[in-house]
Amino acid sequence: MTDRSPDSAYAFTFQSLEGKPLPLSEFAGKPMVIVNTASKCGFTPQYAGLEALWKAKRDKGLVVLGVPSNDFAGQEPGDASEIKSFCELRFGVDFPLTEKVHVTGPEAHPLFKWIGAKGGFLAKPHWNFYKYLIGPDGTLVDWFSSVTAPGSARFAKAVDKLIG
Repeated sequence: MTDRSPDSAYAFTFQSLEGKPLPLSEFAGKPMVIVNTASKCGFTPQYAGLEALWKAKRDKGLVVLGVPSNDFAGQEPGDASEIKSFCELRFGVDFPLTEKVHVTGPEAHPLFKWIGAKGGFLAKPHWNFYKYLIGPDGTLVDWFSSVTAPGSARFAKAVDKLIG
């Protein structure tokens, strides 16, 4: 039975970039990498590394989920269709993306409030492209700041450990 308590990331729901419900419970039992993203950031090229990770590890059950946000310096100004088009055309992204949400402050999506409660102040997104590793049981396992690229040895080791 899947843990749907507030101690599990699977208790949260987003809307997909296409406007459909995207309950994280759809991914219950799978390891996840959740990333707050933006299209006009110096770290935006990390989309390529996230897509490479998705292609390399999805057959092992890994889910990569991008969460666009305009919270940092207005670096995600587009609407859903602009974000989708940018991600697909520029980086070939086909991993799931949510609608644009707040990831900081009082209006932050409940998942990001949960991440802050579980991981502490430093785990909260302080810029775009913070990466969160969620275990198959829905727990926050680890997090990485913007400066840790998806292709870095440190991140790859943590993802491999997460997958098992």
